[in-house]
Amino acid sequence: MVWEQRWHPLREEWVIVATHRQDRPWTGEMASSSSEEIADFDPDCYLCPGNTRIGGNQNPNYEQVFVFDNDLPCVAQDVNRELEPAPGDVNRNKPAYGVARVVCYSPKHNLSLAELDDHEVETLVRTWRQQYIELGNYPKISHVLIFENRGKVVGVSNPHPHCQIYATNFVFKHIATEARVSQNYLAETGRILFRDIIAAEKEDAKRVICENDSAIAFIPYFARYAYEIFVAPKTTCASLANLSDDELRDFAKILKQVLVKFDNLWQMPFPYVMPLHQAPTDGGDYSGFHFHIEFHPPLRKPNLLKYLAGPEIGGGNFLSDTSPDEKAAELRSLPDVHYKSTA
Repeated sequence: MVWEQRWHPLREEWVIVATHRQDRPWTGEMASSSSEEIADFDPDCYLCPGNTRIGGNQNPNYEQVFVFDNDLPCVAQDVNRELEPAPGDVNRNKPAYGVARVVCYSPKHNLSLAELDDHEVETLVRTWRQQYIELGNYPKISHVLIFENRGKVVGVSNPHPHCQIYATNFVFKHIATEARVSQNYLAETGRILFRDIIAAEKEDAKRVICENDSAIAFIPYFARYAYEIFVAPKTTCASLANLSDDELRDFAKILKQVLVKFDNLWQMPFPYVMPLHQAPTDGGDYSGFHFHIEFHPPLRKPNLLKYLAGPEIGGGNFLSDTSPDEKAAELRSLPDVHYKSTA
């Protein structure tokens, strides 16, 4: 049995590792995996081509990636008042200014990011880059957060393949922390923190899932979730905007490999939260920031969720029930061809 703490340098927190807890008796709620057949077009889906969205606008008959402003945004550009609390107030507020968008990966309702071909994944990554550059140039935008929530167990009700973009007048906390610690590390050591993380993973090699000339995917030493994976370029760049065409192509290929392995793990659509960690766009110095994508999958067994409870919500430290080394070996052994394509 192992009881240890592992330091998460990007979040400045300790992760508790107790791997023997993975097989403890469980009589609580189980997550169900749906095996229902989904049509490639749903007349009631507000993301399918030609359908009317909840805001009343009609989608075009798009054939590839489709981007539109979210009909129910969490932030807006028409904030018409400045909220200025008096100094020292305990209850404070600020305007939530920004742009919220939706990115549909494909016109087909029943596909997933894992099931797109290499060219389609590359096209999507280029769309992410274009959106980051465009929205990041807006005068009041300090950060562009691109993310996908996949699966009912993370609260997604619409299976149509899509992600969201929040371009905001503030920087989300985890990105802000990562930017700060990366810059401090560069100032103190002269090195890039994430590059040192990659170097340590390559030297150990046990948690590397796959890599090519310029991109790599690995379960980090300090992983919190059982199948948490980082996908990153090997050279340091603050965002997708700084990748060369060859690096972007390599990155898209590694991203595709990871997604296929996820689905192949249990022969089911694999749920996850996938944020793109890109530098803020507020004009600051982010020379120490290393762009990457993180996957936070909530399942630790086919139908068993990793619940956040006392240690995580109450105490503020994550408790991991699994070994990153073992989970990486599981994923690494899986084929790179999607199970549906061989059925």
